[in-house]
Amino acid sequence: MILTSTLASSHVIAGFHALSEPLRIRVIELLLLRELCLCELCEELGVTQSKLSFHLKTLKEADLVRARAEGRWIYYSL
Repeated sequence: MILTSTLASSHVIAGFHALSEPLRIRVIELLLLRELCLCELCEELGVTQSKLSFHLKTLKEADLVRARAEGRWIYYSL
């Protein structure tokens, strides 16, 4: 029981951490509308791919965003 509670708490903490950055909130808002590739997200947000990749990694680790590869592109969705 304690182990399950600890795992749940860790998951909640990761979610709050992921949502503590305004840029990551903007990513979530864009993905609410539809799936987008990395280049589309960069264009919409006006940031570089390396900066956005860092933030997307945090969102993926918190299980807030999914990534799928199609050819050479990576598409993100909620």
